[in-house]
Amino acid sequence: MDLLALADFNLVARHGGFGKAARATGRPKATLSRRVAELESGLDLRLFERGARNLKLTEEGRALFERTGALLSELDETAAAIASGGQKPKGRLRISAPLHFSQTAMGRIAAGFALKYPEVRLEVTSEDRPVDMIEEGYDLVIRVNPDPDESLVGRAFLRDRLVVVASPDLPRPTGDHAAPGVMRGAGDRQTWQVKTEGGRSTIRIEPVLTLATLIMVRDAVRAGVGAGRLPISLVSHDLADGTLVNWGDIDGPEIALWTLYPSRRLLSARVSAFLDFLKQAFPHGTADELAAYIGR
Repeated sequence: MDLLALADFNLVARHGGFGKAARATGRPKATLSRRVAELESGLDLRLFERGARNLKLTEEGRALFERTGALLSELDETAAAIASGGQKPKGRLRISAPLHFSQTAMGRIAAGFALKYPEVRLEVTSEDRPVDMIEEGYDLVIRVNPDPDESLVGRAFLRDRLVVVASPDLPRPTGDHAAPGVMRGAGDRQTWQVKTEGGRSTIRIEPVLTLATLIMVRDAVRAGVGAGRLPISLVSHDLADGTLVNWGDIDGPEIALWTLYPSRRLLSARVSAFLDFLKQAFPHGTADELAAYIGR
C-alpha cells in the first residue's frame, strides 16, 4: 500500500473534502484527488461517495480511516522525535474526563501538566457518556468503573468509595422512618444499604431535593437540608471537622477511575507523559490522596 496515498486519503477524510484539505495543507487539490483515486484503484474499493456538493466516506473508507489515522500520526511523531534526538512530548492531546473529576481535580491537573509540558496543547472535555475515541478524536479517556472493552486498554489510577453523610443536627432515622434526602439525578435510589462497624443496615430516604452534580449535593447536605450519598474524598474534610457525620459506607463496589486508550495504538510521548503525571499526583491512588488534592 502506498503510504503517501494513504496519508493523502486521511487528509481528505479528516478535513471532509478535497478542497478543504487542499486549503488547509497547501497541497494541490488535483494531486490529492489523483492520489486517492490511485489508492481506491489499488485496493479495488470505493472509499468516498462523491456527491455534487459534498463528500462522504463509504463504510470501507470509514473503517480504513479509523484504523490508519492514529497509526499515521504515530509514525509522524516518531519520525519527528528521532529527528530531534528525543521523545519530547509535543502536539495536541485530547482527553475526555467525567464531570465530577473534571470539576474537582482536572483544572489543577491540567494546569500542572501544561506548566511541565508547554509544547503539548491539552484539550479536556467533561462528559459522563461513553465516547468513541477513534470517531471523536480522543487520545485518552478517563472513566468511572468502565465496562470491559476489548478495543481499549488502561489501568485504574484512583479508588474512592461512597458514604452517606448528613449534618450533625439531622437525626439518623430508625425503623421504618425515612430521612430527608438530597438525590443526584432522578434515578438515585430511595433506600440506601450501608455498612458500619455494627453491621449492615438500610436507610430509608424521602427525597427533598434532586440535583445534577455531586458538588451541588454536597453543598445542600452541608446546608442541613438532608442526607446524601457522596464520595468520601469529597467530604473527608467535613467529616474531620465534624461539620458532617458519616451514617455508613454504601454497600457496593468501590469507585475506580480508569485511564483508557486504544490497544492497537502505540502510546505517544504526550499520552505517556500524562499517565506519568497522574501517577505522580496520585502515587497510591487512594481516596485520601484525592481528598488532599481537591482541598476544601
